[in-house]
Amino acid sequence: MASEHPYSALTPDVVIDAVEAAGHRTDGRVLALNSYENRVYQVGLDDGPPLVAKFYRPARWKTPLILEEHEFALELAAAEIPIVAPRVYDGRTLLECHGFRYALYTRQGGRWPELGTADERRWMGRFLGRIHAIGGRRVFYHRPTLDWRVMGLETAEYLLGQGWIPDHLEPAYRSLVEDVLGLIEQRFAEATPYRRLRLHGDCHAGNVLWTDAGPHFVDLDDCVTGPAVQDLWMLLSGRPEEQALQLGDLLSGYAEFADFDYRELGLIEPLRTLRVMHYAGWLARRWNDPAFPRAFPWFGEQRYWERHVLDLREQIAAMEEPPLAV
Repeated sequence: MASEHPYSALTPDVVIDAVEAAGHRTDGRVLALNSYENRVYQVGLDDGPPLVAKFYRPARWKTPLILEEHEFALELAAAEIPIVAPRVYDGRTLLECHGFRYALYTRQGGRWPELGTADERRWMGRFLGRIHAIGGRRVFYHRPTLDWRVMGLETAEYLLGQGWIPDHLEPAYRSLVEDVLGLIEQRFAEATPYRRLRLHGDCHAGNVLWTDAGPHFVDLDDCVTGPAVQDLWMLLSGRPEEQALQLGDLLSGYAEFADFDYRELGLIEPLRTLRVMHYAGWLARRWNDPAFPRAFPWFGEQRYWERHVLDLREQIAAMEEPPLAV
């Protein structure tokens, strides 16, 4: 039931108390922003522009993992990379109020990037090259490492074990997953050894705000250790030849600040496949959060799983094709 979920206690009064506990005077205005994994609010202030308050999902990340995210963001900001880092209060970025861990951010305006021109794509490539140049200087000690077994194998085992796959699709799903994971393992073996960097990890248009000054990243919640291409492939769209052109522009800008191992191009379709699998597992694991059935009412319906199986079959074909030619 909704009342049993930890976020049911995160009322507007709690949000206001949290912001005021950091020393701000609020004007009582609280606007929920588009976020499901965590809860994010814009909170109005009496004496200035609004702040953004991010409340971390209870029991998801241990505190050292969150602090490492904050440290990475502050390290990038110190290098004058345009990223919205958490605000610091008496040396602390991670605060706590009413049992919720949270961080406060300066509000950043902007729009989702279209990346419709070569200049915009090169601009984004330079931005990512700068992030990866910093990301390669140190290592994460607590944040996860991108692992196909966790995203793929463990996800499939969870969906099967919890009964999410409809009975009539289960034999086909089991057989398909075996083929999918075999190909993914093979492609990762072909690209190994690859350089492992501190990455944004979830680099899609929804996590970037574009202004006349260029791109700003606003969320490092999923930062991981992994191959550089993980922060590039989600910015591609369209037919393979269109994606190849887009990727060429991104890498043209990227190369101004960081080296790229072109063997990683063979990981694009495996990573896309893992995201398809992981997304289904993410929704299943979060289904007890009342926000998820409201936002994703189609999840769990028979047609969703039929489409999911078809998507995986299509990804097998995509993984068997040669990598993008850039």
